[in-house]
Amino acid sequence: MHWGLLLLWIIGVTSVTLLGSLYARRYGRSDLLIGLYVAFILAAQMLATKIALFTVGPWHFTAPAGVLVFSVTFLLLDIVNERFGRKAAQGMITIAFVAQVAMAFFIWLGTQFHAAPEWAQQGETWDALFSLVPQITVASWVAFFISENIDAYIYAWFRRVTAGRHLWLRNAVSTLPALVIDSALFVPLAFFGVLPFTVMLAVIKGQIVLKWIVGLINVPFMYMNYAILRHKGDIPEHELWQGDVPE
Repeated sequence: MHWGLLLLWIIGVTSVTLLGSLYARRYGRSDLLIGLYVAFILAAQMLATKIALFTVGPWHFTAPAGVLVFSVTFLLLDIVNERFGRKAAQGMITIAFVAQVAMAFFIWLGTQFHAAPEWAQQGETWDALFSLVPQITVASWVAFFISENIDAYIYAWFRRVTAGRHLWLRNAVSTLPALVIDSALFVPLAFFGVLPFTVMLAVIKGQIVLKWIVGLINVPFMYMNYAILRHKGDIPEHELWQGDVPE
């Protein structure tokens, strides 16, 4: 992975998540966080059809190009879970799922129109870039819905059993298993009959390694967002954090 690209990725993650948290702190609403989450999910789905080569030190991994983008969605999900509770996080997942289906439908619809004569060559290129592969599209939906809901449940459960302590631990404990489940579901469903089994294993391995690296890097970002979401010190924490109450 080129270090310049990694730096740009870190700047991007910092900017969008902190901006979402600043909005949530100012208005007490999750609107911008949800919007960013949906944007990341849609971008990751569009990038999923490209298998890219990532270099981490002396190691090389193959994984869908959207792996870095998709991994950040778990950070946004945990931020909303922490501030607004599990039900809000699961509502965000549902919104993103509906957005994916809607995007797939309208992109497909757009490819059905013939390009204007003066735009024929560009139209063919556009269709080639944006034509959906049903197998990959459905695989991404299934893996997304299952893995993100697992993350939301584990995060909320771990927060209850630890009485709200150990932020870094619940962030990692919820995200890392969910990332493994996502890769283990997506790759076989998306590329069965397309890629050899050994290649699929390599892609799964690459996805898991890269997603875990991102998941661990996300931990300090989680603390940064948590610090922003904490209002003035004179406001009691139990009045600020109105998440799910222990059952």
